Amino acid sequence: MKNILKKSIAVVAIAITLASCSKSEDSITGTGALKVQFENGFADNALVFGSATVPTSQNEVLKISNVKYIVSNIVLTKEDGTTFTYPKSQSYFIVDEATPASLLLNLSNIPAANYKTITFGIGVDQAQYALGQSGIADFWIAAQTAGMTWSWASGFKFLAFEGTFTSPTVTTDTPFMIHTGKTGTDYNYTEVSLPLSTNALVRTNITPQIHLSTDLSQIIDGTNKINLTAHNSMGMGAMIMGGSDLPIISANLANMFSVEHVHNDPN
Repeated sequence: MKNILKKSIAVVAIAITLASCSKSEDSITGTGALKVQFENGFADNALVFGSATVPTSQNEVLKISNVKYIVSNIVLTKEDGTTFTYPKSQSYFIVDEATPASLLLNLSNIPAANYKTITFGIGVDQAQYALGQSGIADFWIAAQTAGMTWSWASGFKFLAFEGTFTSPTVTTDTPFMIHTGKTGTDYNYTEVSLPLSTNALVRTNITPQIHLSTDLSQIIDGTNKINLTAHNSMGMGAMIMGGSDLPIISANLANMFSVEHVHNDPN
């Protein structure tokens, strides 16, 4: 009986020790990094510059030659509902399909946690814009270099989407150009919030990578349908950089992104 009692005590002690070690190993402390990968496509098809897309609901076929958009104001929501806001001074990126390195955002100094949602803006928010060039000087220069600015009075281009199109009545490749940004009283900044399919486990030794799919067809063929042919003024092309369609195009952008998957691989 004494031997049995001793063995039982030993087993309990080992269990407590293992539980203590496990708890220590599972403690979430320190800071880590996070990667966000953007994968641009068109209506569930891979994006290939210069190749014909599938027809839109307006029976228009696009050949895309340029896609750029500003990603900003990244906020991560933890399992408990609290949030971490990535520093604004570091939270402006230009995603450019022609520059593969720009499709991967590398975020650092993020508090270790289990994150369940990612939120970001498309464009530059009004509060930051109001600070002028001095408030965002480095990014202003980068945006100018990338062709993502108008004059300072008009500010940044939030999205540049360009190429050619054809339709039943426009039978030769005709230019189209869609630029969103501040126009008149319309600011056209768009916020996107995406629940993650798997929590991003930021740790000192784990750098999660969130893969986001971008369906560019949503720009003109989302909730709000845009007919490029109707914008083909005098056969010179469809140039949408203002007017009543720009706010509804900006509204479409909120549904342009989806979470494909999340990797939680050790460093």
